[in-house]
Amino acid sequence: MRIIGNIEHPSLKISVFKNDGRTSVKFETLLYEQTFKLGDDERFSTLEGVQKLVDGPMLEKIMEGFRQMHSTRLEVMARLFPAPMEAVFEEII
Repeated sequence: MRIIGNIEHPSLKISVFKNDGRTSVKFETLLYEQTFKLGDDERFSTLEGVQKLVDGPMLEKIMEGFRQMHSTRLEVMARLFPAPMEAVFEEII
């Protein structure tokens, strides 16, 4: 697999890959990533083709996916590792 380029974005790292003629685009934040495998579709065989795909509406859906992933992570962490009850302190006079 080799990187054929990156797409600039202020808060995401967007990388485009080629592997045996197939193209993938990966979106990354600090904690999460989403990868779209585009196959060997001729329309997405170049960086320019993938840049056309990654437009405003798609990026909003990607960000929505990251928000959902984060929400799921928080719910699971709260269920598996509940916060301890508040500590009871002795009254100091």
